[in-house]
Amino acid sequence: MGAAVACFCARAGLSVTVLDRGAPGGGTSSAGEGNLLVSDKEQGPELDLALYSLGIWSGELAEGADRWEYEPKGGIVVARHETELAALQELTRAQRAAGVEAVDVDLPDLLTMEPHLDPGMAGAAFYPQDAQVQPVLATLHLLALARAAGAVVRPGETVTAIERSGDRVVAVRTDHGRVPCGAVVNAAGPWAGAVAELAGVSVPVLPRRGFVLVSEPVPLTVRHKVYAADYVADVGSSDDALQSSPVVEGTPAGTILIGSTRERVGFDKTASPVALARLAQGAIGLFPGLAGLRALRCYSGFRPYLPDHLPAVGEDARLPGLWHACGHEGAGIGCSVGTGKLLSQALRGERPDLDLTPFAPARFEEVLAA
Repeated sequence: MGAAVACFCARAGLSVTVLDRGAPGGGTSSAGEGNLLVSDKEQGPELDLALYSLGIWSGELAEGADRWEYEPKGGIVVARHETELAALQELTRAQRAAGVEAVDVDLPDLLTMEPHLDPGMAGAAFYPQDAQVQPVLATLHLLALARAAGAVVRPGETVTAIERSGDRVVAVRTDHGRVPCGAVVNAAGPWAGAVAELAGVSVPVLPRRGFVLVSEPVPLTVRHKVYAADYVADVGSSDDALQSSPVVEGTPAGTILIGSTRERVGFDKTASPVALARLAQGAIGLFPGLAGLRALRCYSGFRPYLPDHLPAVGEDARLPGLWHACGHEGAGIGCSVGTGKLLSQALRGERPDLDLTPFAPARFEEVLAA
């Protein structure tokens, strides 16, 4: 997210300094699958942002596709029974009205598209716009584009304070010194709440942990990103407890990536045998041929969660000069470039291509004592 904001702001002629307490791409970006999805989003502001971002990935940034392993593989959402299929088809009708390419698929066509899928499914929906990138590569190359446009990137530098003069931001303090500025963009992912507190405001971003299993290479081919219809409900849930719905996809190396879990446990990265077992069971439920497969490794990360499932994007009405680009939860990689471009427009005083009102950072109405 920060790399995308830096890229588009630098390209727009703004003076940009990126401060990262670790190595670029070493936080949440390194723990995601790199999803560029519209299939898991209902009609509304988040879907609008996802469609806008997809247009940038495949348009303005298309020349960099090979650098970040852009794969327009498409997504398939499968329904196990007729009731689930009816709900899925209702969703696709609403999505098509919003500009999503969503194709209802019957079982014979589904098994042609994914021959190894469990033949007991009721049907599916195919989303040709869904795509994938390698998120760390995307982060590094977006930062390279930012540098080429004049940005300065300072890794290993921790922000310790956000300095005000009167009622606006004038500088950032780090463990390396003071950085004067006209605006600060908080793109700290699941740690964005803590950064907001440095400025004396509250943005209630919380970490939502997720695990991914990586299999040994196998001849069995999964051609698309394939997931169960209940994944959409899990994405929109606010439940604290462990939730798991299968998401399975292949990689060019032959490994299989298996997600997806969600739970709110703070920043605890302890491996959860229960969560990993659910991932394995869910994957076998979609693709029975995966039974007996060995897992090479697992990894986990923290999605930046906000209570209403919309990100905070734009200037904070409580503190001029403080801007936010955070809280995208699992849509952060996909929506990063759209968010970056919209913020670059707003920071220049231009009217953004999308209305940022639904994403207003101050909508949660909490102010901390400065």
